[in-house]
Amino acid sequence: METKTITIRVNAEVARMFEAASEEHRRKLEVLLSLKLSDATRSKRSLEEVMSEISRNAQARGLTPEILDSILNEE
Repeated sequence: METKTITIRVNAEVARMFEAASEEHRRKLEVLLSLKLSDATRSKRSLEEVMSEISRNAQARGLTPEILDSILNEE
């Protein structure tokens, strides 16, 4: 499978965790992210439906509007 490097924005904590991970763990995370991005772009669901599912999952994992605001306002 041919691969290509892309750049995506993530919060600083996620970036630190990724950078601190072993090479093997980073490769696994890259494969997982690639699969998720592929699913999201090939999905017949609308972007709104995908975003709603992501929102529900984030809330179920404890992400509150206040935490999201804090993450989005980080520089």
